[in-house]
Amino acid sequence: MGFKDALADFSRHRNAYTLALSASMGSIFFGWDTGLMGGILTLTSFQHYFGIDKLSASAQANFNGNIVSIMQAGCIFGVLSTGWASSRFGRKRSLIASGVIYTIGSLIQSVAGLGSSQAVALRVLYFSRIFAGIGVGMVSALAPSYISECMPRHIRGRCTGLVQFSDNIGMMLSFWVNYSASINIPYSDMQWRMPFMIQLVPGVLFILLMIPQPESPRWLVERERYDEAARTLAYVVRASVDDKAVLLTLDEIKADFIGKQRTSLITQFRMMGESRQIALRCFIPSILTFFQQWTGTNAVNYFSPQIFAALGITGTASGLFATGIYGLVKVFAVGLTLALAVESWGRKMCLFVGAVGQGLTMLWIGAFGAIHPQSTFVPASYVSIIAVYLYAVFYCLGWGPLPWVVASEVAPNNVRAATLTVAVSINWLFSFTISRLTPVMLEKITYGTFLLFGICCVIMAAWTYFFLPETKGYALEDIKYLFEKDVIVRSLEDAPGGRMFLGGKRATPVDDMRGGADIQESSDRSQKGDEECIEVSNFQI
Repeated sequence: MGFKDALADFSRHRNAYTLALSASMGSIFFGWDTGLMGGILTLTSFQHYFGIDKLSASAQANFNGNIVSIMQAGCIFGVLSTGWASSRFGRKRSLIASGVIYTIGSLIQSVAGLGSSQAVALRVLYFSRIFAGIGVGMVSALAPSYISECMPRHIRGRCTGLVQFSDNIGMMLSFWVNYSASINIPYSDMQWRMPFMIQLVPGVLFILLMIPQPESPRWLVERERYDEAARTLAYVVRASVDDKAVLLTLDEIKADFIGKQRTSLITQFRMMGESRQIALRCFIPSILTFFQQWTGTNAVNYFSPQIFAALGITGTASGLFATGIYGLVKVFAVGLTLALAVESWGRKMCLFVGAVGQGLTMLWIGAFGAIHPQSTFVPASYVSIIAVYLYAVFYCLGWGPLPWVVASEVAPNNVRAATLTVAVSINWLFSFTISRLTPVMLEKITYGTFLLFGICCVIMAAWTYFFLPETKGYALEDIKYLFEKDVIVRSLEDAPGGRMFLGGKRATPVDDMRGGADIQESSDRSQKGDEECIEVSNFQI
């Protein structure tokens, strides 16, 4: 797609992009906190205020892990409440509630310690990070699902990927705010409070932007509020509610819910294993979010100043500057991916290439650390620093935005809330685990940390190649056919060079499977009609 075509597409679907940008604004405050805390931990003013500078190296590593990972603990609680809240109150209202919770938590973080002792200040900081984490966890589960349910199929991947794009923008902004605070604000409490205060801005903006947005059409159909669902679909594609495309989409959504009564979250969990196809579609989002954390991305995001220091970049300001460049690289990389790759290369190719690239760069950084364990700068350090930036590029090409895109597409409509609740809970559970362990691993096994993540990335590449079918270009209601049979065959057909493993074997085309399902449904309806006629005839007799 050329630049002019992209502008024309944006103009034609500006309502859809506005909705996606509004919902993805919630990811800015997740990214903001991700990048914020690692930089604040390096500020001498913060270390002195909370007494961290008096701790041993091992105790400091434990404190860093605790203060970072405590937010993930809150995120897990937020995710677990999301399924019930979004099913009962809708996606939109739940998203607004998540913004309110996050904003309150951020406000408490910015005033922690005012008029209290050091011990009380630390307890308040821990509490406020848990509280803000509840809002972050809710929005991380809701935003991809809400966007995916509202978007036209041909821009669904790009729009859902805006969640990751916004995450990277928030992270990049927080990196530069930390850098600015370190060089422009004198040593004082305000040096570390100011970054906490600024994170209130994306929370308030998110709430204001979400208020005018419509509710998810699929949630409305599940509630049998068909007129409202039609208005949402018409708004997104900028058409009238009587437009044929709108009515056809509405009928497809209705058909997907036929025979599937509105179910509670507990019932949805039970339904996740009712068939092999459903179980597989419910399992894949959790695999994707599990793998996303084991790329090692949060290890770099949270502790990049320490990582750059290990590569020879010394000084707080220099480390934060290098981290700021890392944030810029991620923003540009994910922006180009969403604009050029996700709808042209497809989900599978982006994930595969991203995993291979991340694996190679992580293995290089680990090997460099093994050969050159000192924190002095040598010529090979340039290559290692470039490898860190290339790692960011490959992450943004694949395992940054795409797990959320594929998870939202693959999850079955009737158990979507339960499926995504499990997937995002796993994401936050292992985000908590990795952020808690990373500073300890960097101290104890040093370069082995990067070798571990590199091997994990290679495993992800193999899984994507052999076991994940391409979902690009299919309506959400047609995704089920990809997993009915021949899943590995279909996955290899979609993989680069994968057909050489298949010989002459091919998977059944989705169009043929859909046609067969339509014929079967028509036959069932005809048979049911005949039975009703017989019953009426017998009654009349």
